[in-house]
Amino acid sequence: MASQGTLLDNRRFCIRNAAWIIAWDGERQDHVYRRNGDVAWQGDRIIQAGGRYGGEADVEIDGRSRLVMPGLIDIHCHPTQTPIYRGFVEEYGNPRLFFNGRQDFRQSFVQDDAALRASARYALAEMSAAGITTIVDLSHAYPGWLDILEESGLRVCVAPMYRSARWWASTGQETLYDWSDDFGEAAFAEARDVMDAAEGHACGRFTAMVAPAQIDTCTPELLKQSIALAEKTGRPLFTHGAQSYPEFNQIARRNNQTPVAFMDSIGFLGPKTVIGHAVFTDQHPWVLWPTREDLRLLAESGTTVAHCPTVFVRDGTLLHHIGAYMDAGVNVAIGTDTHPQNMLEEIRTAELLARAASGARHTSSTARLFRAATIGAAKLLGRDDLGRLAAGAKADLVTFDLDHPHMHPMRDPLRTIVHQAAERAIDQVYVDGRRVVAAGRPETIDWGRAAEHLSREQERIASGAQNIDEIVPLSLGMAD
Repeated sequence: MASQGTLLDNRRFCIRNAAWIIAWDGERQDHVYRRNGDVAWQGDRIIQAGGRYGGEADVEIDGRSRLVMPGLIDIHCHPTQTPIYRGFVEEYGNPRLFFNGRQDFRQSFVQDDAALRASARYALAEMSAAGITTIVDLSHAYPGWLDILEESGLRVCVAPMYRSARWWASTGQETLYDWSDDFGEAAFAEARDVMDAAEGHACGRFTAMVAPAQIDTCTPELLKQSIALAEKTGRPLFTHGAQSYPEFNQIARRNNQTPVAFMDSIGFLGPKTVIGHAVFTDQHPWVLWPTREDLRLLAESGTTVAHCPTVFVRDGTLLHHIGAYMDAGVNVAIGTDTHPQNMLEEIRTAELLARAASGARHTSSTARLFRAATIGAAKLLGRDDLGRLAAGAKADLVTFDLDHPHMHPMRDPLRTIVHQAAERAIDQVYVDGRRVVAAGRPETIDWGRAAEHLSREQERIASGAQNIDEIVPLSLGMAD
């Protein structure tokens, strides 16, 4: 299914008299509301965001019942995995590992390439329908990856993960590691090839990120090779780190350091580095550690934290005070990680959990977390043309239908979107000036067909899994 935008490369578009615009104010260096103004773009660049556009437009869109905002940036997602796990992992966790880890399930539910592709196509459609225009795709390399990403129409930072060891928990008492014979060298080489191919892709919407998968599954040597590659190529650098209580203990046993301090000691932290989660720092109330240095190390190094609250609260854990990270000067971005691939719900969840966990001390707000989901992520990616509506920025934008019942009453549009309407009121989504969502439905990928295909693949994989119904039983019993 072709996007309408493929036919409109150099046309000038103008959303006339938009009721509300979440625009970028260069002097304030912040998002602001603008009322009853125009949003115009040509090709892949915004010409104007607010006020009256005096130029001619090839396509005019009536904005009187629309809100226009910048596209969201999902800094941490796994499209090949999370959709196909639906119905299995929402309440499953290992109580002997602080409900962290789904190794028993993943050992039984093993995806092949066909299942990976079905999962990815569904997730990419879901993300576009939720107003996400840029993603960091943290997948292990699989055949057809770049083709599927191109089809989606999204802007993608391709981050092929690799590691030295796989993990599992056969007894439930501890996380175990199966180290590969080459300690991840072949996977690292494959990832380099994928990153090069992404950056050279004809679509022009792909960049790349160096992504050793987890600090506990990679040798120090592989992590240092990753650092060197990122520095040589100028690419951002990623790993999952400080993401679980068992991992904290594992790194502490190996190095007598917290995960954050260990990453700092090998030179992993820095202004182009993003750490997936960084939940279990030495500030976390569950961690009995003599120092309180981790947030300072993250802030002073300029490291970004990818905050993905839903996946943790499902396991009964949480980052207790994301506002404290921001107060310390840590750059924070938002990711979905798990399903649903819905950034607006992640923003709401992040704020509500921070309020519940921190009580009267919380310093989180809707605006602060919206910034994380836009300009916070753009900062890590080195892109001052993403995450904002301003002249010269990329034409990545989302429109909301203000006539939708979920948008009423609407005293404060951003709060209404985040705390009430979410993606249900999204009307259109544009990436690089090209429409990828119309009337709330993806135009590039047939979401309905992708959903049916995903269901068939899940059933096929589950039918071959051993003891899957014992590992994850149905929430209700089956009647005779």
